[in-house]
Amino acid sequence: MAKKNSSRIKDEELYEELREEGNSKQKSARIANAAARDGRSRVGQRGGEAGSYEDWTVDELKKRAAEIGIEGRSKMRKKELVNALRNS
Repeated sequence: MAKKNSSRIKDEELYEELREEGNSKQKSARIANAAARDGRSRVGQRGGEAGSYEDWTVDELKKRAAEIGIEGRSKMRKKELVNALRNS
């Protein structure tokens, strides 16, 4: 019998809240697990340092997309890159 993916989520309540807000499964899991490990307030303090993706150049967005493994990035326009990065 296969394991449920939720068994890897350490803070199920926060995970579900993040999913309801429209965040991807992967992003929600990362945040929920970090919150369980370090505490919610500490995780909240770390966020928001990168600035808005709209202020980045297309080359910078493509480089970041490559770092996290977004497929098809070379053919994406700026708006598509921003959406892909936010939902990864």
